[in-house]
Amino acid sequence: MKYDVVVVGAGPAGAIAAKYAALNGAKTLLIEEHASIGSPVQCTGLISTKALRECEIGEGNFILTKIKGAFVYAPNGEEACVRGKDIKAYVIDRKIFDRSLVELAVNNGVDILMKTRFIRMDDGKISVISKGEKKEISGDIIIGADGIQSCVGRAAGLPRCEKFLSGIQFEAPYIPKDPEYVEIFTGNEIAPGFFGWAVPFSGMARIGLARNPGLSARYYLEKLLKHPIVASRYRGSQTEHVVGGIPLGPARRTVTDRIMLVGDAAGQVKPTSGGGIYMGAICAKIAGEVAARAFRKECTLSEYEKKWRSAIGRELDIGMRIHKSIGKLSDENLNEFIAFINKPEIRELITEHGDMDHPSVLLQKLMKTGNKWQLLKFMGVAFKTLF
Repeated sequence: MKYDVVVVGAGPAGAIAAKYAALNGAKTLLIEEHASIGSPVQCTGLISTKALRECEIGEGNFILTKIKGAFVYAPNGEEACVRGKDIKAYVIDRKIFDRSLVELAVNNGVDILMKTRFIRMDDGKISVISKGEKKEISGDIIIGADGIQSCVGRAAGLPRCEKFLSGIQFEAPYIPKDPEYVEIFTGNEIAPGFFGWAVPFSGMARIGLARNPGLSARYYLEKLLKHPIVASRYRGSQTEHVVGGIPLGPARRTVTDRIMLVGDAAGQVKPTSGGGIYMGAICAKIAGEVAARAFRKECTLSEYEKKWRSAIGRELDIGMRIHKSIGKLSDENLNEFIAFINKPEIRELITEHGDMDHPSVLLQKLMKTGNKWQLLKFMGVAFKTLF
């Protein structure tokens, strides 16, 4: 049980980090506390085309449907249609997707231990409970990819993310307006600080929301189900319940002498949408490569911090500012904002430059239009934060 690199957590970020460590010559172990890869599911399963490419996996049997755009609903019910020129995202089966990524890691030389829970580390030894038995693993470098409550991060004394949203979701029969469009619901009565959604696939939809901490997620979910649009399309019954959190705002530090955090554990999540696969994959590749090189004394782990922040730090910073700004809008402001993006010239810009993974590109384009001051008005509640 002696390894150069040990990765804790076999989600997408963990699988990719392990694969890249092995590809760069490190003897690598991937451990997962659950008995099955991809369970329990804690995701909407909506990923961008860029995210799929970044995972280097190609289109597989995990794709349930393809998404071209979104219908966004203001608190007053006004609908704005946001569409792309081509396919923008996929609805996926996360269990099959995650297992495919782990299979790629194993095929590239990674060892894996299931039903193995990280406990602590001390003097180069990692203590785990594996299938009910306490064991010790020797690991020179540890990558914590163990999610929002990262045990590795806590054991290392690394700071937590800036903010956590609470989310809830279930699957149910649903008749969408268009099966190639997701539906987004805004408003402080439904999802204060974030939004609700219905993500369609195969006559079903994943219906849920995320919101600022406060009243229970179930309380707001009941309100979402009474929304006129949702109520007219939801066909009753609920399966595949998911309750969890979304980390926003990366941790101030993600590295110690022997440890790195990646993915949700590091807060490498898009603040505008809550999606973590794209940015997690980018950072996981960096983490795996740096871990292997650090083991060979070719660099220090601090190189990981520098590289991942150089790759996505600016996008995360802008995304967090946008999140804070939109989150502070009243329902009246949100109604005005949805009307603003519903203008034909703004819709054209969104179609041309909208990017799920890089919202800063669209923001820059909007700032160059004659609607600049109207946009600033909506974001004025956090004007100093943005500019």
